[in-house]
Amino acid sequence: MKYYLRFFVCAIVACIVVACAPTFYEKTYEFNKALAEGNFDAAALMMSQSEKKMSKGRLEFLYLVNSGMVASLQDNFEKSNQDFQKADIFIEDHKKNAFEEGGALLLNPNLTTYPGEDHEKLMVNYFKALNYLEMRQYNEALVECKRMNLRLNQLSDKYKSDKKYKRDAFINVMMGIVYEAFNDPNNAFIAYRNALDIYQNDYAKLFKMPVPDQLKFDLIRTARETGLYDEADKYATQFGMDFQKDDSYAHLTLLWNNGMSPVKAEWGVNFAIIQGSNGYVTFVNKELGLSFPFYCGNDMPAVTWIKAVFPKYVERKNFYKHARLVGADNIAYKFSHAENINAISFKVLEERMLLEFSKSLLRVAMKQSIAARVGQENEGLGAALSILGSASESADTRSWQSLPRDISYTRIPLKEGQTSVEIILTNDKGVEEKKTIPLPQFGKGENVVLPYYSLASYAAKAY
Repeated sequence: MKYYLRFFVCAIVACIVVACAPTFYEKTYEFNKALAEGNFDAAALMMSQSEKKMSKGRLEFLYLVNSGMVASLQDNFEKSNQDFQKADIFIEDHKKNAFEEGGALLLNPNLTTYPGEDHEKLMVNYFKALNYLEMRQYNEALVECKRMNLRLNQLSDKYKSDKKYKRDAFINVMMGIVYEAFNDPNNAFIAYRNALDIYQNDYAKLFKMPVPDQLKFDLIRTARETGLYDEADKYATQFGMDFQKDDSYAHLTLLWNNGMSPVKAEWGVNFAIIQGSNGYVTFVNKELGLSFPFYCGNDMPAVTWIKAVFPKYVERKNFYKHARLVGADNIAYKFSHAENINAISFKVLEERMLLEFSKSLLRVAMKQSIAARVGQENEGLGAALSILGSASESADTRSWQSLPRDISYTRIPLKEGQTSVEIILTNDKGVEEKKTIPLPQFGKGENVVLPYYSLASYAAKAY
């Protein structure tokens, strides 16, 4: 047997170990469980123990963002932003490695460095901005807004179709919130207006998601604060809302990060191999309406069907379904749902599934062609290599799993000297839980911005 064929056989055998390994979620289950249960110290210990293995190499991005999340949950905002800054630099500097890409194409997609999904990259700036707001560093938070805008422009340039996720409404909402914290109602209004456009024209179609009620109030208010009275009246009429002047001492915007994002699993699909002419074969799955032709030359696969595996998302159900925020006036303010990371994750993967199908089937076709070539010299070895080629198939199940599932927000008035507010969480059984949220010291006219995390969620269903 020729040297390169022997090398390929050994490589496939080695990849079977990878293919038979658990999914990334299964590997990190205890970490996810610790976050869901609010045991952040245990999660931090796990991150520390995995630093040597994950902080460099193929899992660098995931190590940095998870480490940043845990540090923020422990109120270590400077450490958190150091990690997120490294993740930001990783995103900017990451270039595909030809050797890794070749290994992924020939053997297994997990051989590549994980670059992060489009929405995961945007969330890096979101959490950096939250950390700066917690530290009352408004200039730095504003810089993150501008970086968010830059990333959004890059995303829009990447995709041309109106049916693709290329604009993020919530990131524009976040920009408006930060501008308000910076006492810049003019730019806040522009950001809110951009968010409205995306909710109405993108999110309504892609995610069946309505415009958040809080955004409607924010648009009308900032339009009036900027002196755009005609715009304010237009939106008040459009939304059926009356503008009421608010002379409260200060305000709090609370961002409720709820649940945990979906995780990736493997999805197996059977394909019939149809022998064609001129060295072509076609992989066909009639049930899904899929057909992929490949050129194999004289090395036609000996098998008549194969099973290929692809990534799919599996959601994690929220433990808490609703929440209200109660201030010093004892009025309960509802939260407005602003971002569905669960739905966006599914959409992002769906948009590239044809590419995933093509890459996976090309890898299978190459393995089966080499098995056929080996079979010309040794029929038994060729058949064994064909089986080994199928056994070494594995999907890339890596993702940023510490992201919340949903983000909602509300804005309430604060009284001078107020030290806390209360959030009332309602779980999926209808039971209410009351939590106290301490407030930092604030001055007259200040717009305080705080996050609140309730990461309790159910484990991903068996797959």
